[in-house]
Amino acid sequence: MDNVRFGIVGLGNMGGHHMRQITAGKPKGATLTAVCDIDPAKRAKAEVEHGIPAFESHQKMFAAGLIDAVLIATPHYDHPPIAIDALGRGLHVLSEKPIAVSVKAARELNEVAARHPKQKFGVMFNQRTNPLYQKMRELIAEGELGEVTRVTWLITDWFRTWTYYASGGWRATWAGEGGGVLINQCPHNLDLMQWITGMMPSRVTAVGAIAKTHPIEVEDDISAILEYPNGAVGHFVTSTGEAPGTNRLEVCGDRGKLVAEHGKLTFVRTRKSVRDVRENSAEAFASIETWTIDVPYGRSGGPEHEVLWQNFVDAVRYDKSMLAPGIEGVRGLELGNAIMMAGLTRTPVELPMDGDAYDAFITEMARKYGGKKSLAEKQAVVDMGASFR
Repeated sequence: MDNVRFGIVGLGNMGGHHMRQITAGKPKGATLTAVCDIDPAKRAKAEVEHGIPAFESHQKMFAAGLIDAVLIATPHYDHPPIAIDALGRGLHVLSEKPIAVSVKAARELNEVAARHPKQKFGVMFNQRTNPLYQKMRELIAEGELGEVTRVTWLITDWFRTWTYYASGGWRATWAGEGGGVLINQCPHNLDLMQWITGMMPSRVTAVGAIAKTHPIEVEDDISAILEYPNGAVGHFVTSTGEAPGTNRLEVCGDRGKLVAEHGKLTFVRTRKSVRDVRENSAEAFASIETWTIDVPYGRSGGPEHEVLWQNFVDAVRYDKSMLAPGIEGVRGLELGNAIMMAGLTRTPVELPMDGDAYDAFITEMARKYGGKKSLAEKQAVVDMGASFR
């Protein structure tokens, strides 16, 4: 395929950004030939400013025969049904994250994608293009760290004000997003946690809070413990109410510790196997010599969204592999679902998750806490969150 004709579904913040990106000639080998949005004003603006046909529904845009591929940038719940419709039409699909709200919906989408192997299906996990995270993944995969024993991500620099949450009626609602900090701010972190290590936990316990620091109906603070099949332990701590906040990823193994923080990758390497010294040393208080290494990891190929866009277009044009296949979107999503359910029910969750049980859980959360609109009702959510905790 010489040129990939793209359509965009949803012209909000991210959809608008992607529209400007493609019309500016990025990525190479792609042209924007149609858009759709339920908002007439957004459709009119796209038609006037970019000369692009604009449709009121994705079904009408798909039926027009103007596109080869689609970028989905709608509210979260709409991602799977639109992707399924697109695959059924023979279109390639690139979806904004998260791939779905619930693990069950993601699995159903993956089943459909598996029936269309000639069509590319990707997810916008642009953080996978970050050379720092790529280097961490490489070091772990090649055994430099030895067997992984601990994964800890403190990711609390998501500070948001009450004004932020009031800026959109869909924002931080069960009906609009299907959750809070885990489904909105953290999908990249949750994806990277499993992508970098190649590991998924088998059990999750957590403590979570609805409306801990904001008058919203969903979670804004979560602390989780992850148990892995090999005996490793993980920690995931996140919040939108803490300042100045921290963004620090540690991965420990038998040969030391990798630390990613402030754009720097440090490898505190042990000269000997930690396990060997622990089990065989004749010294009661043995110490292990370590080397602290500032790991070079090269430069990015450009802005992260642009790099992932180009990777997807090249995959369509030349049948190349993708950095972020859509079928992998279920992994970080399942991790987030498990943390959410464990944190708000205070009950451990086993993985693989029961998709029906999670759907029932978020339905109950929406019934109990959803639909709060007035200031008084929002304050009631805060009060309910306090009693729930």
